[in-house]
This record gives sequence, structure tokens and C-alpha cells, in this order.
Amino acid sequence: MEHWLWIILAALFFECKGEDKVIQEQGDVIAAEGVTVTLGCRFETSTYAYLFWYKQEVNNFPKYVLQRGTSGTADNAQEFPKDRFDAEVDKTQKSVPLKIQKLQLSDSAVYYCALQPTVTGNTKTLYKNLWSKDNRILH
Repeated sequence: MEHWLWIILAALFFECKGEDKVIQEQGDVIAAEGVTVTLGCRFETSTYAYLFWYKQEVNNFPKYVLQRGTSGTADNAQEFPKDRFDAEVDKTQKSVPLKIQKLQLSDSAVYYCALQPTVTGNTKTLYKNLWSKDNRILH
């Protein structure tokens, strides 16, 4: 019962639309060290959004690379300086391509583009109940 209640509450507070998504059509990219490569990412959203790029090396978790907002916000992880890893949101083309300059062998990885729509309307934070029925902490 608690699980269904959480889903209903989430649906009431968040505008969840199935049309918010990113599309990465580009396959493998093979390039020489020292060159610049651009990885494509298109997005579809009905609101302002934050777009993210992540790098995942073999047998590792995805690492945050950078964030770009459709409203102009920008942030890079310290490990991925803007002079080598950059992206610009193109609102007309609805894209946020990742440009990697001065390519290095250590840049070899899978790169993921992700989207987070911003909340408009109710900005109250929801908290999930992390206590079980017998008062044990579940996290």
C-alpha cells in the first residue's frame, strides 16, 4: 500500500510527461589522438531542462562531465575542464553536442547524454518514507 501511495503522491507533485527524452543516434567514433571530436545529442522537452553528459569507462560507474541548461546555465566537473570538454545548447536544433578537444587515449569510453526537466509549479520537496513498519531504517 505504501508503494502505491508514493507513486500517487509523485504523480500529483511532478509534471511527468513521456515526451521528455534525449536521442543519441551516433554510433562508435574512431579518431586519432590530438584531434577534436563531437558527440551528438538531441533532446525533446516541453519545458526548460538541464542536459548532462556522463563518461563511463569499462567496469566503472558513469562520471559526471558537464551540465548545460536550456536557460543558459553551465557547469563542468573539475576533472573535465571546459577548454577540453564543452557543449552548447542549440535551442533551434534542440541539441547539446559534446565537443572533446585535444583527444587523449584516456578519453576512450562510452558517453551518455541525459535530461532533467525543471520543476515548474509546486516546488515543495517530497521525502520518501525510509522507515519500515517495525521502525527499522531502510536506507
